[in-house]
Amino acid sequence: MKIASFNINNIRKRLPNLLDWLREAGPDVVCLQELKATDAEFPAEAIRQAGYEAVWRGQKSWNGVAILARWAPVLTCGALPGDPSDTQSRYIEAAVNGVIIASIYAPNGNPQPGPKFTYKLAWLKRLTVHAAELNATGVPVVLAGDYNVVPTDLDIYPTKSWDKDALLQPESRAAYANLLTRGWLDAIRTLHPKEPMYTYWDYMRKRWERDGGLRLDHMLLSPSIAERLKGAGVDRAVRGKENASDHAPVWMELRDAAAPRRSSVQKSKGATTDVATRAGAKAQPAVEATKAAPHPLRRSRKAPVTKPVISDRPLLVIDGDSFAHRSYHALPKTIQRKDGKGGGAIVGFANFLLRLYQAEQPRAVIVGWDTLEVPTERHKQFPAYQSGREFDDALIDQLNVLPEFVAACGFANAKAPGFEADDFLAAAVAAEERRGGTALVASGDRDTFQLASEATTILYPLRAGEMARIGPAEVRERYGVDPKQVPDFIALRGDPSDKLPGARGVGPKGAAGLLRQHGTLDAILAAGRFPTQAKMLRLYKSIATMNAAAPLPLLGDQAPSWTKASDLVRTWGLNQLADRLAELARALTALN
Repeated sequence: MKIASFNINNIRKRLPNLLDWLREAGPDVVCLQELKATDAEFPAEAIRQAGYEAVWRGQKSWNGVAILARWAPVLTCGALPGDPSDTQSRYIEAAVNGVIIASIYAPNGNPQPGPKFTYKLAWLKRLTVHAAELNATGVPVVLAGDYNVVPTDLDIYPTKSWDKDALLQPESRAAYANLLTRGWLDAIRTLHPKEPMYTYWDYMRKRWERDGGLRLDHMLLSPSIAERLKGAGVDRAVRGKENASDHAPVWMELRDAAAPRRSSVQKSKGATTDVATRAGAKAQPAVEATKAAPHPLRRSRKAPVTKPVISDRPLLVIDGDSFAHRSYHALPKTIQRKDGKGGGAIVGFANFLLRLYQAEQPRAVIVGWDTLEVPTERHKQFPAYQSGREFDDALIDQLNVLPEFVAACGFANAKAPGFEADDFLAAAVAAEERRGGTALVASGDRDTFQLASEATTILYPLRAGEMARIGPAEVRERYGVDPKQVPDFIALRGDPSDKLPGARGVGPKGAAGLLRQHGTLDAILAAGRFPTQAKMLRLYKSIATMNAAAPLPLLGDQAPSWTKASDLVRTWGLNQLADRLAELARALTALN
């Protein structure tokens, strides 16, 4: 994996330079600094066209940091902890392909002495504290960016003109050296111990032309990943291009980590990455239903039925597999429970659940899960459906315990043989709309767009932890069809991830055009189109249609049980997550 850092010094002004370098250098991950752009001004589409997903934190005119990656980065921290009053956009952190990567833009500190230099030293101290916390987890971490520190005299051209600058002050150098004494490895200096390796040349006094450079941009590796370092360098030539930044990209290469064990089995619909299950795994009960209110799914016929208490707040419906898979593949595999089993998917899913709950304040939460051990009707009707996919054993293990975490939080699970997570989403939405309520459906599967309505909004993950809110208008804008036409659209266009081939010669625009003209797949077939494919196209539509008849528990209003969840994850040894849950419990107690 090739990771780079580049102080772009105004991403809007130098976007062509950035895109040219991305094409030439081909890094897998890029940390950017000095975006000098607001969040809305960040050129996300151009970055995506270049083959990268991104998370970013912008700021008008100054600062701004981002992480670009060929894999979808999962935001883990959007600001440097330690000072809630600090609003400057100088730190962003994300999990990328099993590594925690931070993009850093430390304060310049000039003029010194003065408040700006005091802020610089305090910021570097906060970075040291946070870096120690990351290091203590044992996960692979890379801290990359513009530190605005010249570590030693080797890192600056021979001169006295910078002696009073904040970049060279003993306090600045000591702060950087303190990171190294705590086990962090300077990638460039490790592989190039005697070369200057400048990364910055001021625009003034022809410093580029006479190589009057400074080394300000550094890439630090945690001890857990240091042995994977195999290369590092500076792309100096980029500084000499027309309209160049005053910094050049710095980069390093890591050897691949050892691959985890895998098992082979069919993956259920709606997941965002490949999974499988162990042979001989114990079958799940018909439905798992756990929640705060005492409304068991199965009850004696003689037992009284209590009508659940229901408020006007929305029901939050979550595709559990979708977000567990995203978390597993994004977070480091070194996140483990105290028994040595994996914990990354648990931590990532839990953080997502907590953020979403706090943001939306739903009346209740239900999480739908796939049952991997038993084929669904879709698999029986179309054996090629989602064929050839695999899951790591470590992921399967965490998928098996995540419903226990959801239950400990006081929320409901829905899982049953023969049904997929999507089916429970559809059933929950249908039930909520029947009673006149509203629903929020969180899923990374676009098939859920068929559930969008005036009462139901899809929360679709984008970047930087943000969720797009998809209603009927957004479905029409993206697909050119109404939500109820999405299964017809999928049948015609096809779905490569589910191995649905669709109608021969029909793409997205053709599928949307046919549906605008005829309304439904059945009407299209009745008009004589695709006569030799009619049977299979009807089957594809059936497969793409979520089954709203999936069994559900009763869903009254819920009160979260954060203390119980905290106690559970602490028994697993996930203490940082346990502390966060305990803090939520204390806040809830104070409110009550």
